[in-house]
Amino acid sequence: MLLTVSTTHRPATDLGYLLFKHPDRVQEFEQSFGTATVFYPEADDERCTAALVLDVDPVRLVRSRPQGTPDFSLAQYVNDRPYAASSLLAVAIRRVFSTARTGRCDARPELAATPIPLEVRLPAVPCRPGGEAGRALLRRIFEPLGWQVDARDVPLDATLPGWGPSRYLDLTLRGRVVLADALNQLHVLLPALDQAKHYWQAPDEVDKLLRSGGSWLATHPERDLITRRYLGRRRALAREALTRLDELDGRLDELDAPVEPDGTPPRPLNQLRREAVLGVLDELAAAGATSVVDLGCGGGQLLADVLARPAYAVVAGADVSAVGVLATQRRLRIDERSLRRTPDRQAEALRARISVFQASVTYTDERFAGYDAAVLMEVVEHLDPERLPALERVVFGEARPGAVVVTTPNADYNVRYPDLTGFRHPDHRFEWSRAEFAAWCDGVAARTGYTVDRRWVGEVDPELGAPTQMGVFRRG
Repeated sequence: MLLTVSTTHRPATDLGYLLFKHPDRVQEFEQSFGTATVFYPEADDERCTAALVLDVDPVRLVRSRPQGTPDFSLAQYVNDRPYAASSLLAVAIRRVFSTARTGRCDARPELAATPIPLEVRLPAVPCRPGGEAGRALLRRIFEPLGWQVDARDVPLDATLPGWGPSRYLDLTLRGRVVLADALNQLHVLLPALDQAKHYWQAPDEVDKLLRSGGSWLATHPERDLITRRYLGRRRALAREALTRLDELDGRLDELDAPVEPDGTPPRPLNQLRREAVLGVLDELAAAGATSVVDLGCGGGQLLADVLARPAYAVVAGADVSAVGVLATQRRLRIDERSLRRTPDRQAEALRARISVFQASVTYTDERFAGYDAAVLMEVVEHLDPERLPALERVVFGEARPGAVVVTTPNADYNVRYPDLTGFRHPDHRFEWSRAEFAAWCDGVAARTGYTVDRRWVGEVDPELGAPTQMGVFRRG
């Protein structure tokens, strides 16, 4: 099993710094299923190539199988696993190039965050059904990530051309890509193409997927296909992963945006919701507000819009998900890699104006305090109802911003979605009717010394209200 990564960036031998593997050495890494070897078949200033060879031991692989795996006798030992790129190679990439995948390189920090010319070759990629259909699938998966795809048939037997091509393709990828991104993409996409993982997929497999793919998979046009194939079509895990990717990308269920009677697609509700919240923030800025915190910032779309408003000199975001925090930092270009690429003055300006951190709105956190405005956009319905008093205490009682903007779905409007069963989003713990939301808003305002103004977001149905309801709380 072979993977080569080449670059013509000058000096090309800087690839050794990025991979943390010296070009003059041959290094071996023992795996539970074989041995991974890294060496450099070429290394000069013009071109440098790093090769990862994975020698799989079929006996060790069988012995490391999870209990309960079906016993197919000879097929356990005679198969394509030692030769075709698969989850075995993905695991080797994760372990052997673990530091490179984080994007950290103390010797060349700017280079680690810079797209460089790369050529990645995998001589045998399993891609059912192979042939032109397989090549089309590879283009759909890799081209949106900035790669040029060259995929060629691998014959079943080169001496018997009449047998035709196999289901394997000789894949070469070329493009200007950050090396860490390239390695993380391979870590996700190789198992997705193979669809046959060599280990039991536990619930933490979703976390692995989001750690490697959270920054690019959420917006990939083939996101659903990649996710389901990566997770071996385990529906429960795929559903959880897609839900968390929706949150990173700021998307809700497609039912949130029904088609107009004339067939015209409407503006997405999540866009209308952001615009409504930004409208309130503009009102607050006109009254003197200069700082805002987004509690439950998800993938950072709202924060990106707020940063475009100079009136807000201090901007912060918090999310309970570490993956969401990282995705927000990358979207806003305030992650470590982006800051290393930014000139000092710009980096200092970003640090002074924006901060993003992991935190829960149901636990006291001093970082929530001191803001003129706070936003809870589509957050409360993701909490268990018994946790709402804790949110009220933390946000309205302890942090006490000058204003709080809350949005949540209007459950009364759900009957307008003919195919909807249950809640609009798999992670919703409840959805309030208009009366329930009004009662909660009035109760919070009365108990905490705020006043509240309720508004609609989206087209208003004369009988049911709008799809989203908003409460604008102002401290008395």
